[in-house]
Amino acid sequence: MASSPDAPSVGNTPENPGNGSPSEASGSLAASGAPHTAGTATGERRGRVRARRAAVMAVPATLIAAGLAVLTAQGALGVQFAISGMPFTVTATELNGTGFEQFGGLDNMADGSPNAGDTGGQELVVTSAIKNATLDHLCQSVDLGGTNMLITAGAGADKVQASQLTTDSTQLSGDAAFNNIEIGNDASTLTKAGVKGPIGVFSQQADTVHIANLRQTNYATTAGVFKLPGLKLRFSDSGC
Repeated sequence: MASSPDAPSVGNTPENPGNGSPSEASGSLAASGAPHTAGTATGERRGRVRARRAAVMAVPATLIAAGLAVLTAQGALGVQFAISGMPFTVTATELNGTGFEQFGGLDNMADGSPNAGDTGGQELVVTSAIKNATLDHLCQSVDLGGTNMLITAGAGADKVQASQLTTDSTQLSGDAAFNNIEIGNDASTLTKAGVKGPIGVFSQQADTVHIANLRQTNYATTAGVFKLPGLKLRFSDSGC
C-alpha cells in the first residue's frame, strides 16, 4: 500500500538543517564533544523497520501453506499430480471396503503431453475413495505399445490391503453390493472415506462396498498405505 507523502515512514525523515533533523543533532553533539550515536540509532531503527516489513510479507505465504496443510488433512483437497494420459487396467476377483465415496472429477496431463490428443490434456473421470480395502488376486497392466507391463499380487492366502485408496476411472464393472448407501449427495459434504469432492457435484457414499469380478480402466491411483503380498512385475504379451 502506498504511503502518504505527508507522513514519512520511520527511518526516512527528511534531514533539513534547522528543524531538529538527525544531521543537525549529530553536528551539535560532535561540536560539544559528546559521543556520535545518532547515526547508529537511525541505522538500528531502519534495520528494525526492514525486519518488520520482511515479517509482514512472510505472513501471507505462511498462512497459505498452513491452510493447504489443514485442508489436505481434512480431505478437502486431494493430492494432485499430472497424469501420464496412458490408461491402465485393474482387476480383482473380489474387493471389500469400508467407507466408500464416489464422485465426478477432472484429471489433467502435463503441458505438451503427447498423449493429450484432442482432449486438451484433460480426462473426465469418476473418483472412487475407500477408507480401508482388501483385494483378492489383484492385477494391473498398462499397454506400452507392443507389450504390457503387468503387476500381480494377493494371489495367495494374504490379500492386498490399502488405506485411503482413491482411483480415477473412466470405466468400472463388476457385481457390487453396498450397505447404507446414500445417492445424490453434494460431493463437498461426503463423510464416509474422509475425502471431499467439488461443491455442486453429484456423488454417492456408503458404509461398506463389496465388488466381485472388479474391472477398472484407470488414469490415477493413490493410497496412504498399499500392501502387495506376493508382488510380481513383468512384461507380457497380454494384459489383465
